[in-house]
Amino acid sequence: MSFKLAIVGKGGVGKTFLAGTLARLFAQDGKNVLAVDADPNMNLHATMGISTTELPTPIGEMKELVEERTGVPAGASGMFVLNPRVDDIPDKYHVRQDGTKLIVLGTIETAGGGCICPESTLLRALLSHIILKRDDIVIIDFYAGLEHLGRGTSKGVDAMITVVEPGTRSLDLAKRINSLGASLGVPRRYIVGNRISNEQEENFIKNAAIGSDLELLGLIPRDPAIIQSDIMGIAPIDFAPECPALVAIQNIKEILEKKLAPQ
Repeated sequence: MSFKLAIVGKGGVGKTFLAGTLARLFAQDGKNVLAVDADPNMNLHATMGISTTELPTPIGEMKELVEERTGVPAGASGMFVLNPRVDDIPDKYHVRQDGTKLIVLGTIETAGGGCICPESTLLRALLSHIILKRDDIVIIDFYAGLEHLGRGTSKGVDAMITVVEPGTRSLDLAKRINSLGASLGVPRRYIVGNRISNEQEENFIKNAAIGSDLELLGLIPRDPAIIQSDIMGIAPIDFAPECPALVAIQNIKEILEKKLAPQ
């Protein structure tokens, strides 16, 4: 079984926590898992139990690699290769944890946004290759938008999960992301509620999903063990694998497997 999963959501909702935990859970089942950190904050390693000192340089910051593959130095203007070779990069520039490979893309857009530059071109080509060519379970930790996915690339994404918190702004963003995913051709689009404290918050998300084009995949309770694991600098799955939040993610994983199973 292989599939490509994009996990999105506004900053601070817990999407990186979900992405890293799902990657570890699938790897524990013996699956080949490639976790991709495509969020500029680059925190996926922490939720997977990988220390900062173990991380390779983000791909977009590898100046020699950028120049080798595009033909010009990083940040340079002028003519450069628009379809650089990237097929060997995931296997060369990754770090392993519990059977999972992690690669860190770095920032796809520059501070000015939307640049056409060598490093951006390399990262886009790499992301496209991972989505369309890799025969793995691929879990990508995106930031809120999917704008850097082209229509052809996004059709290779089997599912998208938007992580939300109980709140109108979070749900409104989820609706916009869902609409964007639909326009790009992502076939399955779900939401997961995180940090649910009580029945009122649970019902808020359930009712919001029912009243819109949002399919609720599951709910993760607010869990002191997750906060403590962050304080201790230990991946949640290593710190408290049987805590309520991890049990909820295990359930989400099993539901996801059923939904993505070949028909």
